Amino acid sequence: MLTLRTFQDHSQDRGDGEAWMRVRRRLRADVGEDVYSSWFGRLELETVEDGVASLSVPTRFLKSWIQSHYAEKLLAALAAELPQVRTLALAVRSSNRPQGAAPEAEEEARPAAPAQKPAPRAPEAPRKAQAEAETDILAGSPLDPRLTFSTFAAGRSNQLALAAAQRVAAATPEERLTYNPLYLHAAVGLGKTHLLQAAAHDAQSLGRRVVYLTAERFMYGFVSALKAQTAIAFKEKLRGIDILVIDDIQFLQGKSIQQEFCHTLNALIDAHRQIVIAADRPPSELESLDERVRSRLAGGLCVEIGGLDEALRVRILEGRIAAARRANPAFDVPQDVTAFVARTIQTNGRDLDGAVNRLLAHASLSGAPLEVSTAELAIRDLVRSHEPKRVRIEDIQKLVASHFNVSRADILSSRRTANVVRPRQIAMYLAKSLTLRSLPEIGRRFGGRDHTTVLHAVRKIDGLASKDAALTEELELLKRMLME
Repeated sequence: MLTLRTFQDHSQDRGDGEAWMRVRRRLRADVGEDVYSSWFGRLELETVEDGVASLSVPTRFLKSWIQSHYAEKLLAALAAELPQVRTLALAVRSSNRPQGAAPEAEEEARPAAPAQKPAPRAPEAPRKAQAEAETDILAGSPLDPRLTFSTFAAGRSNQLALAAAQRVAAATPEERLTYNPLYLHAAVGLGKTHLLQAAAHDAQSLGRRVVYLTAERFMYGFVSALKAQTAIAFKEKLRGIDILVIDDIQFLQGKSIQQEFCHTLNALIDAHRQIVIAADRPPSELESLDERVRSRLAGGLCVEIGGLDEALRVRILEGRIAAARRANPAFDVPQDVTAFVARTIQTNGRDLDGAVNRLLAHASLSGAPLEVSTAELAIRDLVRSHEPKRVRIEDIQKLVASHFNVSRADILSSRRTANVVRPRQIAMYLAKSLTLRSLPEIGRRFGGRDHTTVLHAVRKIDGLASKDAALTEELELLKRMLME
């Protein structure tokens, strides 16, 4: 049997003593620097005997992960450099045993060498700073004490999301996989962050270990761990929590970070840990995310939080005004002013907050009672800043199908009859005109078609519209209906 040291010596006699280093280089090139550092940095070759390469890692978690996700890549890299290797065995090495051959074997194989100075230790200050940074990240982002279920204004548009968040927060360990991951999506200012933080508050009050992070903070923590070469420890600690809550997942960037985020999702779900995520769109529309991440996110419960209806806007305003009155007892907003603001500002809760702040400023600075005309002057900048509606490809497909009396399934199908081809081309044209989606993405959303098919449809409809006034009017009508 060849130990690692005697194997290396024997290999050097044959001129290939760096076989194991070449295996490492192959792995690094295959999986990338970040993944290599994260999973293979502490992998060691122990022995090669009878076609079996015995390797070791320092933790059971690392052993399980490599066996589950990288065994084939590892065996292929070994076999490429060590043709006699047909299989591999992975073990967890003891933290107190000597690595490599016994000292006696070294003395027999090599002449005595002068004593060497010990390798310099890394400065303690950077190590301490890295440990503190990692601990800070795992502590999560701070929770706003005001964002609880009791302060959340419920309505028809958010009732399902509220019920799902409450169920996840109150679930026992046996129930925790019912909605996993729970994925909430909505436009800006409709209550996603409020629900996430409320769920985190409730779960913590029940003794759960909860980490609440924004996507940017998760990226910062993971990159810091990679630089500090503590990524494995970072992930192992993350795996020890009960609930992971991540906000604004649409901002998750970087191929390697997304890959590791997907691994983290899989590890937490396999370990029966709850995940709650929020974004500004459904998983299928997160084009910047890796397809595997989108698929994993879509595999749980996805709930959309709709726009605020007028009754819900009134309740939100009344709650904000009551909170402002506790700090400013003289602040009084007549019912007709509240109704006017709720009717005028139809965007989101943050604009309603801004409206209350402006009313409070006008009332306190002028000392005059609030009237509808005063409110109109106070909030006019919020009304002007109203953003156009974000059009979704699904909305375009549904409207065009209804307008031309065909089904959405027909538009997505491979049928090429005239009554289907023209609506399909118009829907593709509108998708290119009214959304920021790329041609390949539009093609995927239209039954997996190639981007050249979309380009042909856009040019076709554009050319026909330049010659056909009736078609131009029809397209403008569809655009207005979609933007309303």
